[in-house]
Amino acid sequence: MPALPLPALHASHAGCWLRAANGATRALGKGEAVMAAADTPLLMVNAPLVATRLGYPDLSGLDLLELFAFVHPARFCVPTAKGLAHALGLEEPADGDDVPRFLQEAAGALLETCESPEWPEREGAWSALQSLARLRWPWAGVIAPHIRQPERAEKWLFSRLPEWEESGERPQPAQVTLDDGDVQAQLARLTGEGAEKRQGQRDYSSAVAGIFAPRTRREAPHMLLAQAGTGIGKTLGYLAPASLWAKASGGTVWVSTFTKNLQRQLRSESARAWPEERPDGSRPVVIRKGRENYLCLLNLEDALQGGFGGRAAVLAQLVARWAAYSRDGDMIGGDLPGWLGTLFRSRAIRSLTDQRGECVYAGCPHYRKCFIEHASRASAQADLVIANHALVMVNAARGRDHAQRPARIIFDEGHHVFEAADSTFSAALTGMEAIELKRWLLGPERGSKGRRRGLAARLADVSSYDEQGGKAISAACHAAEALPGGGWLQRLADGEPSGPVEELLAAVRSLTYARDESGGQEAGYGIETEAAQLEGDFVERAQAAAMALAEIRQPLIRLGVRLEAVQEDAPDWLDSQGRARLEGARHSLAWRIEMLAAWEALLERLGGPANPDFVDWLAVDRSDAREYDIGIHRHFLDPMKPFAQTVLEGAHGVMLTSATLCDRGTEGEDWNSAIARSGAAYIDTAPQKVQAESPFDYASRAEVLIVTDVKKGDLAGLAGAYARIVEASGGGVLGLFTAIRRLRAVHGRIADRLARAGLPLFAQHVDPIDTGTLVDIFRDDPHASLLGTDALRDGVDVPGHSLRCVVMEQVPWPKPSILHRARRAAGGGSTYDDRIIRARLAQAFGRLIRSKQDSGHFIVLSPAFPSRLLSAFPAGTPVTRLTLEEALHRVAAGVVINERDALGAQGE
Repeated sequence: MPALPLPALHASHAGCWLRAANGATRALGKGEAVMAAADTPLLMVNAPLVATRLGYPDLSGLDLLELFAFVHPARFCVPTAKGLAHALGLEEPADGDDVPRFLQEAAGALLETCESPEWPEREGAWSALQSLARLRWPWAGVIAPHIRQPERAEKWLFSRLPEWEESGERPQPAQVTLDDGDVQAQLARLTGEGAEKRQGQRDYSSAVAGIFAPRTRREAPHMLLAQAGTGIGKTLGYLAPASLWAKASGGTVWVSTFTKNLQRQLRSESARAWPEERPDGSRPVVIRKGRENYLCLLNLEDALQGGFGGRAAVLAQLVARWAAYSRDGDMIGGDLPGWLGTLFRSRAIRSLTDQRGECVYAGCPHYRKCFIEHASRASAQADLVIANHALVMVNAARGRDHAQRPARIIFDEGHHVFEAADSTFSAALTGMEAIELKRWLLGPERGSKGRRRGLAARLADVSSYDEQGGKAISAACHAAEALPGGGWLQRLADGEPSGPVEELLAAVRSLTYARDESGGQEAGYGIETEAAQLEGDFVERAQAAAMALAEIRQPLIRLGVRLEAVQEDAPDWLDSQGRARLEGARHSLAWRIEMLAAWEALLERLGGPANPDFVDWLAVDRSDAREYDIGIHRHFLDPMKPFAQTVLEGAHGVMLTSATLCDRGTEGEDWNSAIARSGAAYIDTAPQKVQAESPFDYASRAEVLIVTDVKKGDLAGLAGAYARIVEASGGGVLGLFTAIRRLRAVHGRIADRLARAGLPLFAQHVDPIDTGTLVDIFRDDPHASLLGTDALRDGVDVPGHSLRCVVMEQVPWPKPSILHRARRAAGGGSTYDDRIIRARLAQAFGRLIRSKQDSGHFIVLSPAFPSRLLSAFPAGTPVTRLTLEEALHRVAAGVVINERDALGAQGE
């Protein structure tokens, strides 16, 4: 099909170009581009990003990404003109002024697909288009002539989705001891014929087999700490014994990760050991995530039937298109394009998931088709479950089915287990958390849209059947009126709190502002103060709030007992689905009761002696000086203590593995730090330890450059240094910042300059694109560079020429928070800080060399980089202190070497 004859616009930091419907392309200014877009709908790609480049947030038009999401739901595409070209099999545009012509060509290709009898996603398209036309979707009139009406009416989405089937409980696994010869043979099969045999990988795989041996004592799992350098092949190294054990024992192995990127990699690698499906159609490998990651079909139905309006309603229709073709309904990191939600500049994607634990389980009309229930039941029968650290911990702590709790666990990215445990086992009594509890109990406040219902509505049949249960529900709902309601932040600011919990939060706010000395008040950041030396009035308010919370918790406990009694002595009307619904309600109740008990324990401690196991503090959370939450926080001083009690003691075999599991001190690897951050100190067994060195030649492939003449606090000098490094490297730079404000300032100063040189610059917290998609764009373009914060320091996997230089703006010192101060005091003072910094440096350096062919520079812009931290880098890596000018010469020389190596690799 010929190019679509509609005007097209492209805007970047390098300039703006407009192409007429049947004319030539011309350059124009931002103001003229905005006027053109306001006059008529223009073709563009990634409208929110174009709007950011033009400084015109209300920009709208015919976004080709929306058309792509309609025509090819659940298909991957990098959201750029180049990425669209690759996804459609078209020649990519040569440069910026060629993009508008390409957009017309790409639109034509997509419309041609709609007319093709081989269009694989045709089913449901015509019906969806009718709904989108009623919503005045800009593309609807353009597409309509190209999609024929089907001869038979298309099925409604909810009737097309498959149902899950019940299956019997899997028997407990057989007791198996793996033979090392079998493990090595399986490893050879997985790595493939002709693959390089790495002794480090073989030794690693043998060590992993030990965690699958039969346990000899209760609450004493086999435990392995395994440090495996980048490139050792640890994924296949542990999948070899895991797959052997699962087949021989009939049991399930859980592999837990911290990043979605590794989950995707694991799904791909696991295909070497397991088929996609068993002969009976079940899946031997399943990815499990928290409920908040999956599409909630009831929320979607509500959105499709009027719960969403405007652009959000269009998004709901596109999500419904995706749901019909999705592999597993995973909206966050699954096959839903990460950029789809950002195109609509709303939080509608999150609204389509179960964010608040409000699931009604078997009470839902879509229960048998629920993506979450599909995943849960599939994991119960799986050989391998790929999950994340938080889910594994929550499942161990309060899983609904004891038989599904993980017993053989491999924690990949094991250096993140500490922070995952820190988050999982913490407590926070804040205004936002209290409001969520109130809404769960009472339902939405007046004027709120959506399907949310209160506890009384969800359990109306129980309250009408069981008098005591009905009274418990009424008592809990009455007591919930003491919790904060809408407008609570404004009432606190006005000095007019309502109810005992709001009065306590007002006291927290006042005391935090009075005592905070962090400097965050002036900078607009969040502020905090320790929960100590509290006056009598504050303690009295805490006690009043604790009593109000107890008034909610006690009837909820009674309700849980009554639900159990109704299940045991079931009335005639309680069928199997009703039982499942009550079981789900009991699970949700237990979660809230546990949370309320933690809040009460936190408040009862205020004014009394400190508990050495905990760190408590008061906080006002702010963003750009705007308050968004206030509360009291409690964290374990050492979160590995509850982790050991909850996860390790119930397991039979556990491994923590990572390339940066141990601290690299001046005297070599420090296993004591790895043991301390694994929870092994709290169980009655000594962990085994294994180390496999990276096969990469860091001495000749990487270089650490410490730049000594960029002064700390000099924003102009910092921005200039970043720009010159990107120019010397020709792009391919990952810039890591410790503060969002400095990141934005640097980006704002240099993005236009670099773009004019053909070096696009993207940034977290600046570009309206999710982090995963930013990394996709960066990976796809070797001339692009990316600026980011902590989320990009770890878990970013960009092998090859696209990443050839990592730049840190300064030494990544720990944030001096109250929690850090307490752990620093308990962990050895400055040596504790040094361990954290070395770990961060090692993780950041690990982004640079991802394969044997990779090479590049790791640059730290620090005039006074402490020598004691240099051990963070792999042994043999050259480290040089030098000026910026000298560093630029080395980077430019390294680019020539990189390009020569790349050409050589292509020749081979």
